[in-house]
Amino acid sequence: MNHDDLKNWSKRAADWTHDYHSTLRDRPVRAQTKPGEIAAKLPAAPPETAEPMEEIFADFERIVPDGMTHWQHPRFFAYFPANASPASMLAEQLANSIASNCMIWQASPAATEIEQVTTDWLRQALGLPDSFTGTIHDSATVATLSAVITMRDRASGWRSVDEGLTGQRLRIYASAQTHSSVDKAVRLAGIGQRNLVKIDTDADYRMDPDKLDAAIRDDIFNDRTPAGVVLCTGGTSIGAFDPIAECIEVARAHRLYTHVDAAWAGSAMICPEFRTLWQGAEGADSIVFNPHKWLGAQFDCSVQFLADPAPQIRSLGLRPDYLQTLGEEEIVNFNEWTVPLGRRFRALKLWFVLRAYGLDNLRTRIRNHVAWIEELTEAFRATPGFEITTEPRLALFSFRYAPDGGDADALTERLLEKVNADGRIYLTQTRHQGKFVIRVTAGSFDCTRDDVMAVHAVVTELAATL
Repeated sequence: MNHDDLKNWSKRAADWTHDYHSTLRDRPVRAQTKPGEIAAKLPAAPPETAEPMEEIFADFERIVPDGMTHWQHPRFFAYFPANASPASMLAEQLANSIASNCMIWQASPAATEIEQVTTDWLRQALGLPDSFTGTIHDSATVATLSAVITMRDRASGWRSVDEGLTGQRLRIYASAQTHSSVDKAVRLAGIGQRNLVKIDTDADYRMDPDKLDAAIRDDIFNDRTPAGVVLCTGGTSIGAFDPIAECIEVARAHRLYTHVDAAWAGSAMICPEFRTLWQGAEGADSIVFNPHKWLGAQFDCSVQFLADPAPQIRSLGLRPDYLQTLGEEEIVNFNEWTVPLGRRFRALKLWFVLRAYGLDNLRTRIRNHVAWIEELTEAFRATPGFEITTEPRLALFSFRYAPDGGDADALTERLLEKVNADGRIYLTQTRHQGKFVIRVTAGSFDCTRDDVMAVHAVVTELAATL
């Protein structure tokens, strides 16, 4: 295949993409396959000679679409969304065509400077002070790992950068509602799972600042070294929000580095009325949110804001001779802000999305999703046999099927299996206060009120068959 072939096949792929998105509503949301079925359709050995693109594309059409869970389906209400607006898809095609490794400024001046500008646009959109500087990671997991590594090195007086961890028992504090990426970060940073202290939450599932303070003081008394606090803004399980301002006040009193995980809910902060949910975030050292979850930027695209990038660069930055830009000492090289050296041109899709839709359009989508989830919650609340287990937090709530005399956990699990096998909608589960519950979150870029309300219609129809 050469570039002339690519020109023709790119047009074919564009037509396929249009047809795919036009027919998404007709497809089951979740892949209706069993483990191993897809692999069984592929040859066991690699091809020795080139195969015609016609055959390759035909196999793609035959095997891949029906073997995928359709994340862009307007009735995808599982996990959190991973949006891909048309403008973002176009930008990704162009970025793939240029195929740059944007590791340093010299290797990709436009990529670096568009990243600087677009992350600042987002900072303004979220209402954060101009003291924050942004960078783009692949995922919130890497942003959180970067923050935790910075906490580790800062707490060691930066000795760990050269010597590794040498006898200090460092402690990281997080809400019991924080994402498992925090657990992964403390493991990868060499701090250890046992040194991640999960602070109890209050009746609204928020970190208790007094208990945070008590845990820090207890560690100091027992010759352990507090290193940092990770706070939750819109937890994955039920959408919990820590009291950011109060917890940061405690952390500051103990001179601890703070990181706010707003991977999902951060996008909603482009709407001023939702900013009370993370009041005090401007006092954090680090904040992460994922435009790929709720702003229409194609996965992967996670933005970290730093009040001062210098500590993170001190932990992660390396500039060997072969990565120097000669004659430019103060140039920004974003690889020094994160774990990988190689970087994709992720800023291009942010540039396209923000310009193609504008903040007004994006705000309207988020406000609609929040309003429709509130309406859906009330529909379930009014339906006998259903119990709302957590109230809506932005566009997320949870429920279970608990008819009189039934085993609610078993019935809810069976109901979820039926829903996802049915294919009209896709939902996922969590455990909350020991109960098996179904969580619903709206956020697909093209979903409508009718799509959201279809959750109630499908779920109640299938519950009646249990």
